[in-house]
Amino acid sequence: MGPMPDAAAPERRRLLVVDDDEVFRTRVVRAFNERGFSARGAHDYDSAIAAARDDAPDFAVVDLRLPGRSGLDVVRALTAADPDVVIVVMTGYGSIATAIESLKLGATNYLSKPADIDQILEALEGSADTDASVEVPSLARVEWEHIQRVLADCGGNVSQAARLLGVHRRSLQRKLSKNPVPR
Repeated sequence: MGPMPDAAAPERRRLLVVDDDEVFRTRVVRAFNERGFSARGAHDYDSAIAAARDDAPDFAVVDLRLPGRSGLDVVRALTAADPDVVIVVMTGYGSIATAIESLKLGATNYLSKPADIDQILEALEGSADTDASVEVPSLARVEWEHIQRVLADCGGNVSQAARLLGVHRRSLQRKLSKNPVPR
């Protein structure tokens, strides 16, 4: 017979990480397991809902852009199943509209990628400034994020992205050579 579980031992906080980027998802799951959470990952809406049914999470980190149904659908389903679940929504393409929508659906906080593990932990534990989750980004930041999204949608083809954005290819290359605009 194995050792009996200690009734006084605190239960590990269950975390569900929903992101289609396998490298990012694996890194977040590993980091939170090392911080005492019981973390696991899901790559899309269906796997997230199946994981939540199997073991209801206390916390969730949900990427807005998922294949198939969006992260907002995941937020909606998780909060319908448990209104007390703490959800942080993440996206590489931040926008104030999706931030507000995710908060209305029950998300606790909103972070733009890239975010490090400490920022995610702060957002989950509520020590992050809650007003920052709906802070209006600067016009330069919005432009930078829009350029990144168009470029990603074009598969990294700068010439095609420049045509869609209505700017000269060299102008776009100059903007891309600069560092990301601070949030």
